[in-house]
Amino acid sequence: MKYNTVILLGPTAVGKTSLGVSLALQFGWDIISADSRQVYKGLDLGSGKDLNEYSGIIKAPDGSESSYSIPYHLIDVTTLDNEFNVYNFQTEFYKIFKELSNEGKMPFIVGGTGMYIDSICRAYNFVEVPENIQLRKKLDEKPLEELDKILMELKPELHNKSDLLCRDRTIRAIEIALYMKDEERVKRDKASLKLPEINPFVMGTTIPRDELRANIKIRLLERINEGMIEEVEGLHNQGFSWERLEKLGLEYRFVSEFLEGKIASKELMVDELYHAICQFAKRQETWFRGMERKGVKINWLPNQNNKEAKLKAAIKLIEENVINQK
Repeated sequence: MKYNTVILLGPTAVGKTSLGVSLALQFGWDIISADSRQVYKGLDLGSGKDLNEYSGIIKAPDGSESSYSIPYHLIDVTTLDNEFNVYNFQTEFYKIFKELSNEGKMPFIVGGTGMYIDSICRAYNFVEVPENIQLRKKLDEKPLEELDKILMELKPELHNKSDLLCRDRTIRAIEIALYMKDEERVKRDKASLKLPEINPFVMGTTIPRDELRANIKIRLLERINEGMIEEVEGLHNQGFSWERLEKLGLEYRFVSEFLEGKIASKELMVDELYHAICQFAKRQETWFRGMERKGVKINWLPNQNNKEAKLKAAIKLIEENVINQK
């Protein structure tokens, strides 16, 4: 099967967006973002959308100028009133895949949310669990403490206990857990799914660890100066709870805790957030190595902080393996 999707992955702060835009411009592609927070409207500085990079001016050798604008997908598609997860990403990607393929365009994913990318590479076989009205009526009568107990009995291995803090999410988690216990029904539902066959050509980009840490610090300070703290404060003023913002992780959690007075000073918040982002980047790279162990071939670009070298290598890989594939 020929390659029918191209993916550019990598940890935070390695220049994926800039490189992705240059590749999209080179080959006439759209960009499909694979970022778990850029899907939300209003999460701009904290999620690093960098939408300004998707359009600009190109100067030709003769001095002439022309403008460009790269179409993008799965950025600003929902609000914080909703939850967007890996199932939603996969579902939306398949729709976009069909649309772009019908237009004769190669779907091009750029991002660093490992599970989102892996769901495409290894075709996670999700089942959409329908609402159980009768069950919900029954659960609505119970206090949150009892709902938490029911969920923990159904899923004693539960690691992410954020659902236990929210009544609606706990009820939904119980609903899903009970549905998944009917293994025969789940098997029938999975067999009925007709997912498009995806054969992705995957490229990875990163830079040496010390340079990555320096990039993280520079970018963090730039975003704070551009108004990241005010962005989080504005979201809270719009009615989104501190709890909701903290669940978004990293920038939104640490800035929320600072604004709540849980972190004593801005300087301490910046220092703690910087170290948390560095740890996050390390976990991303660990996830990508795990994908390779599970059979996903990642073609790594030169491990250097040099966009031109990476762009040249990526263009060569794409032309040899995707554009000119037999």
